[in-house]
Amino acid sequence: MPTRSPLPAPRVLIVLGMLILYVVWGSTYLGIRIAIETIPPFSMAAIRFFIAGSVLFGVTLLRERRSFAPPTRREWRDTFIVAGFLLGGGMGMVAWGEQTVPSGIAALIIALMPLWVAVIGRVFLAERLPGAAVVGVLVGLVGVAILVVPAGAGANRFDPAGVAALVLSPILWATGSLFAAHRAQLPRRPLLATGMQMLAGGIILGGMAVATGEPARIDIPAISAESLVALAYLTVIGSLVAFTAYGWLLRVAPLPLIATYAYVNPIVAVILGALLVAEEISPRTAVAGAVIVFAVALIITARSRMSAPRTRDLPKAADASVTPATVISVSGEVSGEARPTTAGAVAPGAVARG
Repeated sequence: MPTRSPLPAPRVLIVLGMLILYVVWGSTYLGIRIAIETIPPFSMAAIRFFIAGSVLFGVTLLRERRSFAPPTRREWRDTFIVAGFLLGGGMGMVAWGEQTVPSGIAALIIALMPLWVAVIGRVFLAERLPGAAVVGVLVGLVGVAILVVPAGAGANRFDPAGVAALVLSPILWATGSLFAAHRAQLPRRPLLATGMQMLAGGIILGGMAVATGEPARIDIPAISAESLVALAYLTVIGSLVAFTAYGWLLRVAPLPLIATYAYVNPIVAVILGALLVAEEISPRTAVAGAVIVFAVALIITARSRMSAPRTRDLPKAADASVTPATVISVSGEVSGEARPTTAGAVAPGAVARG
């Protein structure tokens, strides 16, 4: 496992790294929306993660060469389980849901992943939940209700199936993150662990594409240049560049600072959606977004104060979208991207979102 650097990194580099996480992982939601305009969602995600995973796995082989120790059967098995939750379920549902739900709204719903980590950890693992975190959970649920419940003037009206997929996404992501942190046996080498998860995720998403009949619907001549550029952006920038920045930040920057991506990303996503593809920001959306971001900040802050991150909880490693041997970017995602799952701590062996 990588250890935190004993020497402080130049402040300007840390700022640059955080800007990469904020902007890149925040932009992956828009990237997904553009990519799936002419590429079916599960197929798009499968291509993205299979390519990124192959690159990371290949880099590991080249770096280690004769000293490379092949992953064990148990490591591959647990990798597929984690990838099934994080990439197949988490990222797959994001791509599918964004077919009918604006990217900014998707980002706000996905931002509640720390809420589900807290709830699932409490229910199934008996993890202590600070009072402030409980308040954050309740406030977050209120924010989602304001966002998607179609009642009253100015109500947002979104496709129920798309909203359901986006609500399910962070629940599956949180489940996979907790399994990775508490039960899974995964390679300790961050690059290898993340590459394996992306490869496994690509295979699982490919199976989901076949099961839903996507290959028959792919019209190669009709795939737009915009979708191809978005797919390349998600693969290279979201899953590899942001992943590298995240892994470096985990070694040199304060974890509470890194965790701020969780409530900055949705703001970036909403702004980019409005500016670049004219997604509407209604007063109700603005209020719901403020409530959700406040809830996420409250949960992360409360859990970070409850217990300092332990060395063994440090991967690793988003997209981004991604996230190092930790959780891959919902987005967004390594969304691709590795991302902290709770109070600044990162689930070992989970890939970043984005």
